[in-house]
Amino acid sequence: MGALGVEPDHAGVYGVLSLITWSLIVVVAFKYVLIILRADNDGEGGVLALAQRVVPDDIEAWSIKHWTLVGIGLFGAALLFGDGIITPALSVLSAVEGLHLAAPGLDPFIVPITIAILAGLFSIQRFGTGHVGRLFGPVMLLWFGTLGALGAYQIAQHPDVLMGLHPRHAVAFFGEHGLAGTLILGAVFLAVTGAEALYADLGHFGRGPIQRSWFALVFPALLLNYFGQGALLLREPELVDNVFYHLVPPWALYPLLALATVATIIASQAVISGVFSLTSQAVQLGYFPRAEIRHTNSSRRGQIYVPSANRFLLVGTLVLVLTFRSSGALADAYGIAVSLTMAITTLLLYFVMREVWRLPLVVALALAVALLCVDVAFFASIVRKVASGGWIPLSIAALLVLVMGVWRRGRQLVERHRPVVRVKDVRRPDGGSLVFLVREPSQVPRSVASPQEVIAQQFANLGEWQEELGRLIADIRSSGNA
Repeated sequence: MGALGVEPDHAGVYGVLSLITWSLIVVVAFKYVLIILRADNDGEGGVLALAQRVVPDDIEAWSIKHWTLVGIGLFGAALLFGDGIITPALSVLSAVEGLHLAAPGLDPFIVPITIAILAGLFSIQRFGTGHVGRLFGPVMLLWFGTLGALGAYQIAQHPDVLMGLHPRHAVAFFGEHGLAGTLILGAVFLAVTGAEALYADLGHFGRGPIQRSWFALVFPALLLNYFGQGALLLREPELVDNVFYHLVPPWALYPLLALATVATIIASQAVISGVFSLTSQAVQLGYFPRAEIRHTNSSRRGQIYVPSANRFLLVGTLVLVLTFRSSGALADAYGIAVSLTMAITTLLLYFVMREVWRLPLVVALALAVALLCVDVAFFASIVRKVASGGWIPLSIAALLVLVMGVWRRGRQLVERHRPVVRVKDVRRPDGGSLVFLVREPSQVPRSVASPQEVIAQQFANLGEWQEELGRLIADIRSSGNA
């Protein structure tokens, strides 16, 4: 607060706490946990799954609107890919830098230790979300329990801090601080950045477990801790620069530091598994080359591991760590991609509400506009970061969109000249049934069709090839005459 020009007095503390509280309520609890988690695509989540809800299964029936919506979804997915590289690098690096409080002599080893932790984190992904969750789950339960207990103790010492629950303090805060209020909003945004990864992880955990864990554990623990920090600041405003670690007595500092370090590292797991889900969806849509996708759970289809995506994330995070070498240098790169993805999610949600859920136009439009105003406000508060680091996830997203566009266009050119055998044209001599996997519902893989059917389709396409060859020869002649 102090670094952003906001004094840790009653008005400032109540205003920031009110902003955090209602951001968590509106963005995470209401928008994502209660609404968007219901917009799954056969149990899968993420911005691409949301786009798939509003387009027909048969790609040949897609209109310009459908292609546009999928394109927007792909851009949102590419943004989350960029965030998937930055988040592990920033989280682990900042966690390891916390060791400076305990042992300043370890400063030269921060980068090597970070690299070792990242290598270990990505190496265990092959065991699947279920096994990783059983390893990390107890630690996170202890972490959120600790957060809640520390905050509750401080609130008991200064219960007046609960005044910050009222939204009028957030409104008054902007009225009093103006531009500084916008800067604080950029810091408040950090409290909700995990919401998009939460939705992308829907296929790994399911809607019910996510909703129960949020409302029963995570949300109460976060509120208690934020308000506990506020209560401590009201008593000792000089602690504004590092209030969290002053929630505990000196003898408990090192255990809290160790627990916070492990929890921060584990927090990267959500975005990693989310990238796996988005990669699988992009492959299914034909925007990525075919990749090995391992299903790590026999009873939950959404729990997958994508080795190529895992290697991509590992290399990307290591490059960032070796290039920037400190969390401070990487901090400005964080948040831009998530804020844009949240706005894209809201836009796609409008079409789901209208075309899938059949909500009245007034209801769907009012809800989408209200949520989009919140998304735009957060983006405006951090857009200044683009020049100082936000260009990194945007560049990664642009590169991935280019790759996806080129791959999709190349597939279209190949498919245009490849004989296509329709389902209606395939007949088994014995009158039996055929069971096969296929990308396009109306088509049959060439390996399933008989040679006679493939040859027949070749001749059916011959006229089209001759016309295209004639046009090419005419173009060459006209160019020569010119």
